[in-house]
Amino acid sequence: MSVRRVVPNIPTGTGGETGTDPAAMRANAAFYGLLGFEEVMNHGWIMTLASPSHPTAQISVMTADRTGPVTPDLSVEVADVDAAYAAMAEAGAEIVYGPQDEEWGVRRFFVRDPNGRVINVLGHR
Repeated sequence: MSVRRVVPNIPTGTGGETGTDPAAMRANAAFYGLLGFEEVMNHGWIMTLASPSHPTAQISVMTADRTGPVTPDLSVEVADVDAAYAAMAEAGAEIVYGPQDEEWGVRRFFVRDPNGRVINVLGHR
């Protein structure tokens, strides 16, 4: 299994009906910007900030997951989502969502870890 990056998903804002909170996103971008992070992706409901000198050092802030049944605690990008899914399913891990091809270009599934945390396992298509 090849892991490409691990990103904590920090819940933020009120979420609301559409799952967006522009003020919360701006506040988080400003705060983490003080540590040197820069915005590299923003879909309104999730924004990813990265270190310019180490682009895989990332933090995501999320109001609510747009398509998943819960907001994941952590995202792990892997080289082969289907192989990761097969390994988790074979081990009897609780699959919470997916696998699913999302409209924003990722294939992903959610799995619950032994601590009850929801992990978003993804790969870019």
